[in-house]
Amino acid sequence: MDKRLDSLAAAVAPIKDGSSVMIGGFGSAGIPFGLIDALIAQGARDLTIITNNAGAGETGVARLLKENRVAKVVCSYPRSPGSIWFERRFEAGQVALEVVPQGTLAERIRAAGAGLGGFLTPTGYGTLLAEGKETRVIDGVGYVMEAPLPADFAILRAERGDRWGNLSFHATARNFNPVMAMGSKHATAEVRHLSAGPLDPEDVVTPGIFVQSLVEYAVRP
Repeated sequence: MDKRLDSLAAAVAPIKDGSSVMIGGFGSAGIPFGLIDALIAQGARDLTIITNNAGAGETGVARLLKENRVAKVVCSYPRSPGSIWFERRFEAGQVALEVVPQGTLAERIRAAGAGLGGFLTPTGYGTLLAEGKETRVIDGVGYVMEAPLPADFAILRAERGDRWGNLSFHATARNFNPVMAMGSKHATAEVRHLSAGPLDPEDVVTPGIFVQSLVEYAVRP
Protein backbone atom coordinates (compact mmCIF):
# COMPACT_ATOMS: atom_id res chain seq x y z
CA MET A 1 0.00 0.00 0.00
CA ASP A 2 1.43 3.35 -1.03
CA LYS A 3 -0.71 6.50 -0.74
CA ARG A 4 2.04 8.91 -1.78
CA LEU A 5 1.38 11.12 -4.81
CA ASP A 6 3.85 12.99 -6.99
CA SER A 7 2.15 16.38 -7.04
CA LEU A 8 -0.29 18.69 -5.30
CA ALA A 9 -2.32 18.74 -8.53
CA ALA A 10 -2.85 14.98 -8.33
CA ALA A 11 -3.94 15.29 -4.70
CA VAL A 12 -6.79 17.71 -5.46
CA ALA A 13 -7.78 16.23 -8.83
CA PRO A 14 -10.81 14.31 -7.41
CA ILE A 15 -12.47 17.50 -6.08
CA LYS A 16 -15.39 18.49 -8.31
CA ASP A 17 -17.63 21.54 -8.68
CA GLY A 18 -20.10 21.75 -5.80
CA SER A 19 -18.03 19.61 -3.41
CA SER A 20 -17.90 20.21 0.33
CA VAL A 21 -14.28 20.61 1.41
CA MET A 22 -12.87 20.76 4.93
CA ILE A 23 -9.70 22.81 5.24
CA GLY A 24 -7.51 22.28 8.29
CA GLY A 25 -5.89 25.08 10.21
CA PHE A 26 -6.32 27.60 12.99
CA GLY A 27 -5.14 31.12 12.30
CA SER A 28 -2.16 30.41 10.08
CA ALA A 29 -1.12 27.16 11.82
CA GLY A 30 -1.73 23.93 9.98
CA ILE A 31 -3.24 25.47 6.86
CA PRO A 32 -2.54 23.50 3.65
CA PHE A 33 -1.48 26.49 1.56
CA GLY A 34 -0.01 24.31 -1.17
CA LEU A 35 -3.16 22.22 -1.62
CA ILE A 36 -5.34 25.35 -1.59
CA ASP A 37 -3.25 26.91 -4.37
CA ALA A 38 -3.46 23.63 -6.31
CA LEU A 39 -7.23 23.56 -5.87
CA ILE A 40 -7.48 27.07 -7.29
CA ALA A 41 -5.37 26.05 -10.29
CA GLN A 42 -7.52 22.92 -10.70
CA GLY A 43 -10.61 25.08 -11.21
CA ALA A 44 -13.33 23.56 -8.99
CA ARG A 45 -16.12 26.06 -8.22
CA ASP A 46 -19.24 26.46 -6.05
CA LEU A 47 -17.48 24.84 -3.12
CA THR A 48 -18.78 24.59 0.43
CA ILE A 49 -15.75 25.31 2.61
CA ILE A 50 -15.75 24.03 6.19
CA THR A 51 -12.96 25.63 8.20
CA ASN A 52 -12.22 27.48 11.43
CA ASN A 53 -11.98 30.96 9.91
CA ALA A 54 -12.48 32.58 6.52
CA GLY A 55 -8.85 33.40 5.91
CA ALA A 56 -6.86 36.61 5.95
CA GLY A 57 -5.06 38.70 3.38
CA GLU A 58 -4.95 37.05 -0.01
CA THR A 59 -3.63 33.57 0.74
CA GLY A 60 -5.22 30.30 1.81
CA VAL A 61 -8.98 30.32 2.25
CA ALA A 62 -9.02 34.05 1.51
CA ARG A 63 -7.57 33.37 -1.92
CA LEU A 64 -10.33 30.85 -2.66
CA LEU A 65 -12.84 33.58 -1.82
CA LYS A 66 -10.96 36.14 -3.90
CA GLU A 67 -11.09 33.82 -6.91
CA ASN A 68 -14.86 33.43 -6.37
CA ARG A 69 -14.68 29.64 -5.99
CA VAL A 70 -16.77 29.44 -2.80
CA ALA A 71 -20.57 29.19 -2.58
CA LYS A 72 -20.79 28.74 1.19
CA VAL A 73 -18.55 28.99 4.25
CA VAL A 74 -19.17 27.02 7.44
CA CYS A 75 -16.87 28.39 10.13
CA SER A 76 -16.49 29.90 13.60
CA TYR A 77 -14.72 33.17 12.77
CA PRO A 78 -15.78 34.63 9.41
CA ARG A 79 -14.45 38.10 10.26
CA SER A 80 -11.06 37.47 11.79
CA PRO A 81 -8.49 40.28 11.27
CA GLY A 82 -7.70 40.72 7.58
CA SER A 83 -10.65 38.69 6.26
CA ILE A 84 -11.37 41.28 3.58
CA TRP A 85 -12.37 38.85 0.85
CA PHE A 86 -15.01 37.11 2.90
CA GLU A 87 -16.50 40.48 3.82
CA ARG A 88 -16.59 41.61 0.20
CA ARG A 89 -18.17 38.40 -1.09
CA PHE A 90 -20.69 38.24 1.74
CA GLU A 91 -21.75 41.88 1.41
CA ALA A 92 -22.23 41.34 -2.33
CA GLY A 93 -24.45 38.30 -1.70
CA GLN A 94 -21.97 36.00 -3.44
CA VAL A 95 -21.33 33.61 -0.57
CA ALA A 96 -23.56 32.05 2.10
CA LEU A 97 -22.48 31.68 5.72
CA GLU A 98 -23.20 29.23 8.52
CA VAL A 99 -21.64 30.25 11.83
CA VAL A 100 -20.84 27.42 14.24
CA PRO A 101 -19.21 27.89 17.66
CA GLN A 102 -15.66 26.59 17.59
CA GLY A 103 -16.07 23.67 19.98
CA THR A 104 -19.35 22.71 18.35
CA LEU A 105 -17.70 22.82 14.93
CA ALA A 106 -14.96 20.42 16.03
CA GLU A 107 -17.44 18.07 17.71
CA ARG A 108 -19.83 18.06 14.72
CA ILE A 109 -16.94 17.02 12.49
CA ARG A 110 -15.78 14.39 14.99
CA ALA A 111 -19.34 13.05 15.28
CA ALA A 112 -19.42 12.57 11.52
CA GLY A 113 -16.18 10.62 11.62
CA ALA A 114 -17.29 8.52 14.59
CA GLY A 115 -20.62 7.62 12.98
CA LEU A 116 -22.69 9.37 15.64
CA GLY A 117 -26.17 10.72 14.97
CA GLY A 118 -25.52 14.00 16.74
CA PHE A 119 -24.97 15.32 20.25
CA LEU A 120 -26.43 17.67 22.85
CA THR A 121 -24.53 20.81 23.84
CA PRO A 122 -25.45 23.79 26.04
CA THR A 123 -23.57 26.12 23.67
CA GLY A 124 -25.99 28.34 21.77
CA TYR A 125 -29.07 27.41 23.78
CA GLY A 126 -31.52 30.32 23.89
CA THR A 127 -29.74 32.18 21.07
CA LEU A 128 -30.23 32.59 17.33
CA LEU A 129 -27.84 29.68 16.82
CA ALA A 130 -30.50 27.33 18.22
CA GLU A 131 -33.28 28.41 15.86
CA GLY A 132 -34.78 25.49 13.96
CA LYS A 133 -32.92 22.91 16.03
CA GLU A 134 -34.22 20.44 18.60
CA THR A 135 -33.67 21.59 22.18
CA ARG A 136 -34.00 19.84 25.51
CA VAL A 137 -33.78 20.74 29.17
CA ILE A 138 -31.94 18.15 31.28
CA ASP A 139 -31.59 18.66 35.04
CA GLY A 140 -32.47 22.29 34.56
CA VAL A 141 -29.88 22.93 31.86
CA GLY A 142 -30.86 23.73 28.28
CA TYR A 143 -29.20 21.89 25.40
CA VAL A 144 -29.17 22.14 21.62
CA MET A 145 -29.13 19.04 19.42
CA GLU A 146 -26.34 19.42 16.87
CA ALA A 147 -26.07 17.25 13.77
CA PRO A 148 -22.87 15.64 12.49
CA LEU A 149 -21.00 17.64 9.85
CA PRO A 150 -19.42 15.45 7.16
CA ALA A 151 -17.68 16.56 3.96
CA ASP A 152 -16.83 15.10 0.60
CA PHE A 153 -13.15 16.04 0.94
CA ALA A 154 -10.61 17.31 3.45
CA ILE A 155 -7.31 18.99 2.60
CA LEU A 156 -4.83 18.93 5.47
CA ARG A 157 -1.36 20.02 6.55
CA ALA A 158 0.90 17.66 8.52
CA GLU A 159 4.51 17.70 9.65
CA ARG A 160 5.28 14.06 8.87
CA GLY A 161 3.67 11.24 6.96
CA ASP A 162 4.51 7.79 5.65
CA ARG A 163 3.51 5.75 2.62
CA TRP A 164 0.56 4.25 4.51
CA GLY A 165 -0.97 7.69 5.18
CA ASN A 166 -0.15 7.92 8.88
CA LEU A 167 0.28 11.55 9.95
CA SER A 168 1.85 13.54 12.78
CA PHE A 169 1.58 17.28 13.35
CA HIS A 170 3.81 20.06 14.61
CA ALA A 171 2.59 21.87 17.71
CA THR A 172 -0.63 23.85 17.13
CA ALA A 173 -1.00 22.52 13.58
CA ARG A 174 -2.68 19.67 15.44
CA ASN A 175 -5.93 21.62 15.51
CA PHE A 176 -8.77 20.76 13.13
CA ASN A 177 -6.65 18.56 10.88
CA PRO A 178 -7.11 15.22 12.72
CA VAL A 179 -10.90 15.45 13.12
CA MET A 180 -11.29 16.64 9.51
CA ALA A 181 -9.46 13.55 8.31
CA MET A 182 -12.06 11.50 10.19
CA GLY A 183 -15.09 13.51 9.08
CA SER A 184 -14.46 13.48 5.34
CA LYS A 185 -14.97 10.81 2.72
CA HIS A 186 -11.65 11.57 1.06
CA ALA A 187 -8.76 13.20 2.95
CA THR A 188 -5.50 14.30 1.36
CA ALA A 189 -2.56 15.89 3.15
CA GLU A 190 0.49 17.93 2.27
CA VAL A 191 3.35 16.94 4.58
CA ARG A 192 6.65 18.63 5.31
CA HIS A 193 8.53 15.34 5.59
CA LEU A 194 7.40 12.19 3.76
CA SER A 195 9.21 8.93 4.43
CA ALA A 196 9.11 5.48 2.89
CA GLY A 197 9.51 3.89 6.30
CA PRO A 198 6.74 3.81 8.90
CA LEU A 199 6.28 6.55 11.46
CA ASP A 200 6.86 5.55 15.06
CA PRO A 201 3.41 4.44 16.29
CA GLU A 202 3.86 6.69 19.35
CA ASP A 203 4.07 9.71 17.03
CA VAL A 204 1.02 8.92 14.89
CA VAL A 205 -1.89 11.28 15.52
CA THR A 206 -4.01 10.46 12.47
CA PRO A 207 -3.94 6.79 11.42
CA GLY A 208 -3.66 6.14 7.70
CA ILE A 209 -7.09 4.53 7.58
CA PHE A 210 -8.51 8.08 7.54
CA VAL A 211 -6.20 9.35 4.78
CA GLN A 212 -6.58 8.53 1.10
CA SER A 213 -3.50 10.32 -0.26
CA LEU A 214 -0.58 12.55 0.70
CA VAL A 215 2.15 14.51 -1.02
CA GLU A 216 5.40 16.07 0.18
CA TYR A 217 5.34 19.86 0.26
CA ALA A 218 8.00 21.45 2.39
CA VAL A 219 7.54 25.14 1.56
CA ARG A 220 5.61 27.26 4.06
CA PRO A 221 4.50 30.83 3.37
